Amino acid sequence: MRNVSLLFLGLVLAASSVQADTTLLNVSYDVTREFYKDYNAAFIRHWKQQSGETLTVNQSHGGSSKQARSVADGLEADVITMNQANDIDILATHGKLIPADWAKRLPNNSAPYTSTIVFLVRRGNPRAIKDWDDLVKPGVSVVIPNPKTSGNGRYSYLAAWGYVTKKGGTEQKAREFVTKLFANVPVFDGGGRAATTTFAQRNIGDALLTFESEVQLIQKEFADSQVEVVYPSQSILAEAPVSIVDKVVDKRGTRKQAQAYLDYLYSDEGQEIAAKHHFRPRSEKVLNRYAASFKPLHLFTVDEVFGGWTRLQKVHFDDGGIYDQILLKQ
Repeated sequence: MRNVSLLFLGLVLAASSVQADTTLLNVSYDVTREFYKDYNAAFIRHWKQQSGETLTVNQSHGGSSKQARSVADGLEADVITMNQANDIDILATHGKLIPADWAKRLPNNSAPYTSTIVFLVRRGNPRAIKDWDDLVKPGVSVVIPNPKTSGNGRYSYLAAWGYVTKKGGTEQKAREFVTKLFANVPVFDGGGRAATTTFAQRNIGDALLTFESEVQLIQKEFADSQVEVVYPSQSILAEAPVSIVDKVVDKRGTRKQAQAYLDYLYSDEGQEIAAKHHFRPRSEKVLNRYAASFKPLHLFTVDEVFGGWTRLQKVHFDDGGIYDQILLKQ
């Protein structure tokens, strides 16, 4: 009888152990699939060693703004990892899922790695595209995803605008320049990966505007398409902010695991994985080790040129904003 009781107790403890295992959902943007696949495996090992808990991390990817709206509308993400702060701000203003000062909770405005916008062109660069001015020439076809749904597209728009103003051009000159650029866009895909397919597989466009972090992957995945990278004279610093989703983690009891998941992005291993996937790490130590992989660039920030994401969103991307006005002229 005693053996039966012990067996029963063992089964109860085993069941409790299984129930204690935790699942997290990371809702992210289009071009981080491979990075987070490797990062998740590393963090799961780390968390197992530290806590003894077996963790499962699920991923969801798509156009950044669309992903953020899905979380605001009820998709239960434990963490959200975006490429622009205003997509996380949505969670504070719609549904009050996170506090308004979420960006202060982790270093570097809660952005553990960065990227920037560069150009991919056809092998041999037959259009002689060297800088932003070449993209607005008549007859040049430029592939950019929709800035309304894609952080890639939004940063491309902002980089082109800032290129003009950083050289001393007026806001009106910047608007005229961006209008010319988007007149050269033949199709607006919903996200960065779809735009890559349009350029590399469907063979549409003379240039693709994409994140620097995507270049190596595209060249490897679409080797037959024969593309090469062009670094413009100036571009924008694309910070990739992250946050736990407070209402979700408190409801699910996953705050401890979700916070550790984001904290580990700043660890040496997390920064190494980011660098290996061609994101610019925040750690100077890691960045120095990968210096050969990251060309020094003149980068300007959203705050510097646009006065922050809140003002930028209202002026440029809210319904009826400058971007909508530009499209009406196409």
